[in-house]
Amino acid sequence: MKDFTHSLWLLACLCCCHAALAQEDLSRLFTDSSSVQLPVLATFKGTTLVNLQTSKTLHAHDLLFIVGHRFGDFAGANGGGKTFFGMDAISDVLIGFEYGLSHRLTLGIGRDKGAPNGISEYQTQLFYLTGKYRLLEQTTRNQIPISLTLFVRNVFSAVKAQPIPASNIHFTQFTDRLSETFQLLLARKFSERFSAELVPTYIYRATTTPEDPHHLLALGAGLRWKINKRMALIADYVQPFRNTQSRDYYRTLGLRFYPPLGIGWEIETGGHVFHIEFTNATSILENQFIPNTTTTWTNGQFRWGFNLTRTFTLKKGAAEEWKQ
Repeated sequence: MKDFTHSLWLLACLCCCHAALAQEDLSRLFTDSSSVQLPVLATFKGTTLVNLQTSKTLHAHDLLFIVGHRFGDFAGANGGGKTFFGMDAISDVLIGFEYGLSHRLTLGIGRDKGAPNGISEYQTQLFYLTGKYRLLEQTTRNQIPISLTLFVRNVFSAVKAQPIPASNIHFTQFTDRLSETFQLLLARKFSERFSAELVPTYIYRATTTPEDPHHLLALGAGLRWKINKRMALIADYVQPFRNTQSRDYYRTLGLRFYPPLGIGWEIETGGHVFHIEFTNATSILENQFIPNTTTTWTNGQFRWGFNLTRTFTLKKGAAEEWKQ
């Protein structure tokens, strides 16, 4: 209960910080009074890459509709022609909404099917709340060299509790169903074509299987290479830091963990951002794909996927970013 309270407290702080910093922009601490510092636009066009979040927040009063999808294995024992290269199988599906309270603060809500594999075998029917707060914006004259955004996600599993010992759905109280992700998104647009980010991550899961840690640290990295005004290549990678005792325990059960790696093609058409992707991660939410990816590219265990977002501008705002 303590960890959940801390997480709710942090989400509340994001809203409070938004109101407070409206009076004194944090970036002014870094500005040079002798020149005008303008924010760098379009570091990323989407709020996600393949698996990772980006530093992008929504414009004030913009509503974002999100659909995410992962299919089955493209090749290997469970893929190939018999499953039409994974198209006959559905690994994970997500539908969500995000709303920009300001250009700094974005809040979101959604529902994810859940795609446990190997380790977390049962936890599905996932509902989530997100908060994303932009702390710093990179400026055109390089006075502020990076963008810095804080991301928080709380996940609740609505699956029916079962008295299965050593499972991750042996819930005895409400808080057993919760997991939380905290990320710092450090991003920089190096040129008109190339942007990159680093993503230090902390994950807490209230209920796990034996030797699967409740607390986990990870480090992610992502990039975007702009091909033309409407298309770009995207990629990301996450390295979880699981302890040796946990890795050895699951190896005795014939299970190994692999870093999630994704590559994709981004197409932007104004209000839509569409990603066609390949990744070895079977799930979409951080509390599952970061700690428990047990599928690997080398065995053909990667899959088609897509992310589709549609932005609805509910109030006149800064639409110039779509032209960058």
